[in-house]
Amino acid sequence: MITPLDIENKKFSKQMMNGYSVEEVDDFLDDLTQDYSKNYKEATELKAKVEELTQSLQHYKAIEETLQSTLLMAQTTAEDVKKVANQQAEQIVNEAKSTAQKQVNDLDNEIVVKRKELDDVKKQFDIYKAKMESLLISQLELLKDINKNDA
Repeated sequence: MITPLDIENKKFSKQMMNGYSVEEVDDFLDDLTQDYSKNYKEATELKAKVEELTQSLQHYKAIEETLQSTLLMAQTTAEDVKKVANQQAEQIVNEAKSTAQKQVNDLDNEIVVKRKELDDVKKQFDIYKAKMESLLISQLELLKDINKNDA
């Protein structure tokens, strides 16, 4: 690419006859150098800006990729935590059911034992009642015999 300095330093061979006016060529080259310098500087600045923006874009793309992978990892972690929490909840519920069933079974066994004890107490009471009745009858008979003998 031609630089402004190349244009400024460009020299033409001078001809004696029918040549261009050296002054006009120099003036034109000066104007051309100024315009070209301005455009060259602007193009260089724009290239630098494009490079800067390209680097920024790459930086932001890298950040986006990092954020996407972080989000994916967070989602995976959340799903894992949820799964573990559900498993723990299920385990707690199962343990509670098992404990409750054991308590129900223990209470059922205790009820059976208490009913047996009640039946035993009822039988003992019936035996005691029968003995008392027998004792009372024998005492009554004894009193009747005593009254017969006294009369």
